[in-house]
Amino acid sequence: MNVVASRKEVAELAGVSEATVSRVLNGVGPIKEETKRKVLQASEQLGYVPSALARSFARSKSGNLGVVMPYVPKAHLFSAYFFSEMLSGIGNKARESGMDLLVMFRTPDEVMNYTDLFRRQKIDACIILGARDDPGELSALQQLHQEGHPFCVMNQHFAGQSFVEVDADHIEGSRQAIRHLTDQGYRKIAFLNGPDSYSNSKERLRGVQMGMQEAQMELDPSLLLEGNYSRRSGLEAAGRIADRLDEIDAVFAANDRMAIGVMHGLRERGISVQDFPAFVGYDDSDAAEMAVPPLTSVRVPFYEMGELAARKLIDEKVGMAPTNLSRLSSDSTRHLLPTELVVRASSIR
Repeated sequence: MNVVASRKEVAELAGVSEATVSRVLNGVGPIKEETKRKVLQASEQLGYVPSALARSFARSKSGNLGVVMPYVPKAHLFSAYFFSEMLSGIGNKARESGMDLLVMFRTPDEVMNYTDLFRRQKIDACIILGARDDPGELSALQQLHQEGHPFCVMNQHFAGQSFVEVDADHIEGSRQAIRHLTDQGYRKIAFLNGPDSYSNSKERLRGVQMGMQEAQMELDPSLLLEGNYSRRSGLEAAGRIADRLDEIDAVFAANDRMAIGVMHGLRERGISVQDFPAFVGYDDSDAAEMAVPPLTSVRVPFYEMGELAARKLIDEKVGMAPTNLSRLSSDSTRHLLPTELVVRASSIR
């Protein structure tokens, strides 16, 4: 009786992953010629042939680029600068390539079933926003990767994984913000960060610590505050900052929404702009320029990040190599775009 070889056996003989075997045999994505040769030789040696149904399924196209949006309670995502800019960049590249966007929203406390979207042929590739560092999310992404589906994670880093990721250099952006403050003589700096379930929050903290160390200072643990990237969490942090204004001469917030929330909260407590500490935000949203006083902020190229994420997936889907990556800091899978500090009146002595 003939025993039908499995994809796992082909992978073991060729010395590659099952996902790579799938990509080679289905003609998906750019693959090194040497890798193709090994897989095809192993497949032929073992007599492995994917079913006609599987081949047909793998090569089918929906024409949709999926974008998974996070669940954010009581927030208008499309009006938020962060999301609107990234979606604009993604949409522009998709339109140029003749693809449609299928925007999907997470539900609270539920892991997204990414693989089902591909199995039901709803999407050809997927961009994932709002991923958190938790076991359920990681498992779902690992399954996607193992099955060889093209996807990209934006604004979240999963250490030790080989997912395609697009992000900005938040360590350097935060370091620049702190150095801007310390170079002007500010010493008592409060840092309002986001939740540490987001890699961006951890990277911003690392940048703050680096900037302080370069100025031969340390971050006071009692001045390390946590919000959730919402304006309301900035309003709440304003109470703690107002109580310690004699100990705080500058505030760095991990996004503009929180920074502006703190400003509004201080004004609500009767503190005049003249008595504000220095402020630096992050993102350089439209609201930063209109804040009172105008808010110094770290500019993040969200639009370009969206374009890059879409281009990498579309290029992979049609078997093209990514182009024009000279401005990126990257390893083989993670691509970081540079940030830039935009100085305005809020942080100038």
